[in-house]
Amino acid sequence: MQAIILCGGLSTRLGKTTEQLPKVLLKIGGRTVLEWQLKLLSSAGVNEVILASGHLHDVLMAHVGENYAGVDILYAKEEKPLGTGGAIQNAFRYVEDFPVFVLHGDIILKNISLADMLLKLRPEMDGLLLGVSVSDLTSYGEIIADTQGRIIEFREKQQVARPGCANGAVFLFNRSIVNAFPKREVFSIERDVFPQLSNLYVHKVETDWIDIGVPERLEYARQHFTV
Repeated sequence: MQAIILCGGLSTRLGKTTEQLPKVLLKIGGRTVLEWQLKLLSSAGVNEVILASGHLHDVLMAHVGENYAGVDILYAKEEKPLGTGGAIQNAFRYVEDFPVFVLHGDIILKNISLADMLLKLRPEMDGLLLGVSVSDLTSYGEIIADTQGRIIEFREKQQVARPGCANGAVFLFNRSIVNAFPKREVFSIERDVFPQLSNLYVHKVETDWIDIGVPERLEYARQHFTV
């Protein structure tokens, strides 16, 4: 089984920390972010990962090579910023079969198996999004779903702190997702694709999860996420 990890962004919010090192190679608890993610994917049967690279591609390739943490690695380099949707579309040329996992390259999860998510995916679904229960939605987009788990709305970050189901930035797609891609090179999967789908569902979990995209959350992860 294959997966795509989006790791081509500029990571400007982390400042000098990622000027010369991609986010996926930052160390958290003794292992790189990429090692955390590959361990998670391996638990669901993934044995080949496509890194959707761009910024610092050469550094990434030199560190990772063609096999990393026991997983075969391919690269889908973007020659210009394509947005999350465009990067996924660019990586799909290496996807041999569906379903396929897609992860943002700045998230860490532990105490969870993605095999459960894979078991919940049905043929009629365009895809499943991991939804993580959080106590404060001011930093995260929210997923609203009906009683069957079908997503009916995406909400932007909340102004007032309250609990809810955050978009966990782990996606599992069936082949039909491609039909909703716009006919252009640069686009966002979150803004230009997800809102158009009527068969997109959420897989809700309670687990240790963090997005390390800003300095304070990176520091929190280094203090609380250990091997």
